[in-house]
Amino acid sequence: QFGKIYEVRMMMDFNGNNRGYAFVTFSNKQEAKNAMKQLNNYEIRSGRLLGVCASVDNCRLFVGGIPKTKKRDEILAEMSKVSDGVVNCIVYPSAADKGKNRGFAFVEYESHRAAAMARRKLMPGRIQLWGHAIAVDWAEPEVEVDEDTMATVKILYVRNLMLSTTEETIENEFNGIKPGAVERVKKIRDYAFVHFTNREDAVNAMNTLNGKLVDGSPIEVTLAKPVDKDSYVRHTRGTGGRGSVLQGEYAYTLGQVYEPSAAYLGAPVFYAPQAYTPIPNPMRFPPNKGHFSSRGMMRTPSIRGNWNCLYSIH
Repeated sequence: QFGKIYEVRMMMDFNGNNRGYAFVTFSNKQEAKNAMKQLNNYEIRSGRLLGVCASVDNCRLFVGGIPKTKKRDEILAEMSKVSDGVVNCIVYPSAADKGKNRGFAFVEYESHRAAAMARRKLMPGRIQLWGHAIAVDWAEPEVEVDEDTMATVKILYVRNLMLSTTEETIENEFNGIKPGAVERVKKIRDYAFVHFTNREDAVNAMNTLNGKLVDGSPIEVTLAKPVDKDSYVRHTRGTGGRGSVLQGEYAYTLGQVYEPSAAYLGAPVFYAPQAYTPIPNPMRFPPNKGHFSSRGMMRTPSIRGNWNCLYSIH
């Protein structure tokens, strides 16, 4: 109905039954986008909704259990010793101590095949880093937001803040570019959302303040990525809501600065291994209600319920 299909791959189990999902490749990208838009949440039969999203050729692995004293270059060198095709390593500083990492890293490979081979090699637990057992899984693919939607965003996402930095300090920093431009600030642990009255002021503040030291910590400033409510439900099913903040018509994703338990999320397969760092009590979320098979795959449930009320994290 939406264009010329190049290939369909139905995932099957050893008994000859389908596993509940398939990959459909269209002949051009716009046709695929139209199919996603029209068929996501389409009621294929009574009470059963299709979940349709972009398939990502993931080249990034999540590696947990890393000693918190190790620096990026050390982690990159160590991962290059135990796996082939490593091209980059992304490490985030601890919220409490900027001199330490968070106990995990994202490792990027030159291709999906290289990442898949590394994941297969490292998952059984035969290999340790610096004498520490590690856990390896797919990292969550970045959520794609269309250019038209991003062109309307006037909320900035600010990360790598000090725990002690206050909303007032953040507001003063961003209002310093243009007094009165900031509408409000919402800070959660070491990141925050800064709302502007108009987009031009938001973009100007982002370009000016990205990398600036605030209370001694270099902040990273980007435009918040809005995801519609249906996507919010799909992308947070495996994490109980961590990784996004729902506000108005959109959920704003937090990039890949998740607590470890939320770092594995990726459609159509959702992984939910144990967290390496417990989520603080103020950030507890409702329990996950997804349906997991013995292989770690979450089947897309029928999406019901009202998601209009979640914004601040309780």
